[in-house]
Amino acid sequence: MRPFTLNYAVPQRVPAVVTPYHYDASRQLNVLPDGRLAVSDRALLHAAGTTTSTAGSQTHFDD
Repeated sequence: MRPFTLNYAVPQRVPAVVTPYHYDASRQLNVLPDGRLAVSDRALLHAAGTTTSTAGSQTHFDD
């Protein structure tokens, strides 16, 4: 039996997201392509809200 609401639900496409920073294992920080720390870019923080990576511990927000 199919629930009534699924007859009208439209799947949403997930937009492709490109992060403008990468994890630098030697510094253990997220950095921008020009070498600056990702947290120093206010526009990036405003747009993304965070620069948390999954490279470190999965239990802490401030890796």
